[in-house]
Amino acid sequence: MSQVVSKVRAAKLELYRKQGKIHAKAVDGRFNRLRWLMVWLTQGIFYGLCWLPWEVSGQLRQAVLFDIAHEKLYLFGLVLWPQDALLLALVLLIAATGLFLVTALAGRLFCGFACPQTVYTSIFVWIEGKIEGDHLARLQLDQGPLTVKKVVLKGSKHLIWLLIAGWTAITFVGYFTPIRELLPSLPGWNVGPWEGFWLIFYAAFTYVQAGLAREAVCQHMCPYSRFQGVMFDPATRSVSYDQPRGEPRRAASDAKAGDCIDCGICVQVCPTGIDIRDGLQYECINCGLCIDACDQVMTRIGSPTGLIRFAPETSSAGARQGRWYQRPRVALYALLLLVFCALGLWTLSQRSLLRVDILRDRNVLSRETADGRIENAYQLQIMNLTEMPQQYQVSLDAGSQFNIVGERTIQVGAGSIVPLQLTLAAGAEALPAGTHSVVFLIASGEMHTRESSTFRMP
Repeated sequence: MSQVVSKVRAAKLELYRKQGKIHAKAVDGRFNRLRWLMVWLTQGIFYGLCWLPWEVSGQLRQAVLFDIAHEKLYLFGLVLWPQDALLLALVLLIAATGLFLVTALAGRLFCGFACPQTVYTSIFVWIEGKIEGDHLARLQLDQGPLTVKKVVLKGSKHLIWLLIAGWTAITFVGYFTPIRELLPSLPGWNVGPWEGFWLIFYAAFTYVQAGLAREAVCQHMCPYSRFQGVMFDPATRSVSYDQPRGEPRRAASDAKAGDCIDCGICVQVCPTGIDIRDGLQYECINCGLCIDACDQVMTRIGSPTGLIRFAPETSSAGARQGRWYQRPRVALYALLLLVFCALGLWTLSQRSLLRVDILRDRNVLSRETADGRIENAYQLQIMNLTEMPQQYQVSLDAGSQFNIVGERTIQVGAGSIVPLQLTLAAGAEALPAGTHSVVFLIASGEMHTRESSTFRMP
């Protein structure tokens, strides 16, 4: 009889996983609450940060803004320019290394709790559940005939999905075009071509990915799921089924078998539709919902919880687990993360708010004046990276045999680049023919920089 029951349950689960779109059963528990905490945290930052004002020199601007037109990135009180691309590269390296470290320690935690696909799918599925009902009601509605009720429910759901996708697109574009300027331009669609493209594209992308594709992204499209295994080792913690304890599976009244009663709830709550009892699978996003569901069942039947839990592969085999710092893979990722963080902080601390590029006049390498002096022409591109106008003084290194001809001070506005035409002169007999080094000193108060160039004597 127990074998017949097991076959019926297996057939139901197989049928459940072949219904096309997966309608996962809702479950409450510590991992589900943690997932929703991450949803509120990430979306609170994403939707709210673009509205945060920041005061600089008595003027308000958006705290975080990617001003592509003026080639600036505003991060609160920090203004980054294209010349600061190294900092962006370091941030990307830190993010990647941090992801690798977390994966080596605890599997695909990012996928289960912080990935945008997971976050937005959770939001869209929650809306679907509120409108269409629980997982069985949604499955019945999908399989049922087209009725007025079905059209109303489906239409309402998709309308709300589109509204959320649209607001998400507006928020996204609001990080590149100030959102307080973007919103008034939307009713009449008075937006630029690139703004219009990204508004439509990002709204459609969010709607399709979170509302229609859903688990198919994790199952078939996500590249991370394909190569995550290379970051695992036997001590990596991931969602695991304790097979020695759970097998052989039993009916609820069979006390001689394992603790797994083959209820199938772990499959029903899985957002990607896998059976964790089949072992580690690339579709598993480590969300922990099967742990919440299984723990509830174990509590009801009076068995210890933890039949499904976050555990390393070695725990089931009985092997001794090394400490995290004794694992070469984890130690390497941690070391790289520290190196990249230290390098980023050092680069930021050494970042100068005054930058100068010196260009020689290639058309006239040198010229002789009426009084017998030799002159070379230069153009200094002076970049003021501060939020205040600055007046810069140009001079030469002490002991220099060259003289500056003409104006040597220049006013540069906040966050501006201003060229300064400059001429250096030297006596015809002061230096031998050839190329000679010259050092320019550019200073304003405590800010100063040194830039080298050459002077050509005919």
